[in-house]
Amino acid sequence: MAAPEYVPRGTGLEPRIYESPQHVPPRWEADRPSEVVTGQPSGGAYGHQGPDLGYVYTLLPLFDDRLRLVPGEDRADVDAGCCAVAMKRSSLFGRAPVVHDLEIAYRVWGFLDDAPAGLIEVRRPIFEGVAHPHHYGRLRALTAAVPEATLRLTPRQVADRHRNEWSSLLDFG
Repeated sequence: MAAPEYVPRGTGLEPRIYESPQHVPPRWEADRPSEVVTGQPSGGAYGHQGPDLGYVYTLLPLFDDRLRLVPGEDRADVDAGCCAVAMKRSSLFGRAPVVHDLEIAYRVWGFLDDAPAGLIEVRRPIFEGVAHPHHYGRLRALTAAVPEATLRLTPRQVADRHRNEWSSLLDFG
C-alpha cells in the first residue's frame, strides 16, 4: 500500500511469518448436558432438516397459474402442506429445495392436473387447516403420508405413476 513520503520507510524489523504455538491445547470434547454430539435429531415432530429449506417459499409464485384447487380448498393450506413435502424431499438429498421438489409435492396430491374424485376426497380433510401453526401435528401426518420411495422418484416418474395409479404414491398406514 502506498504511504506518504514523510512516513519513514525502513523500521529495521523483519516481516513476521506464521509460527506454530509452543503449546497445543487438548482436544475438545462435548461435556455439557445438552450438547448435540450424534448429529441433528430427527423423526417425529422434529421434521426433516436440510440446508436453506425456506427457499421453497420463493418458488411458490412459479405455480400460481398451474394449481387446480376445487371449491373449499384453501390455497394457504395447500401451499403449507406441499412446501413441507418439498422440504422433506430436498432434505433427503441434503440440499436446498428446487422447483422439482415442489412440483412432485403438488403432483402427488393432484394439484397440477384434474385429480380423480377419490384423491380429492382423501386430500380435503388432510389439508384442511395445516397452514395454521396449531395444526403442526396434522402437517407432520400429511408429510409422513408421502413415503421416501415416492420422493426419490423423478418428476416424470411421479407424473406417470400418478396418471396410472395415484394411490401407489401415498401411504396412509
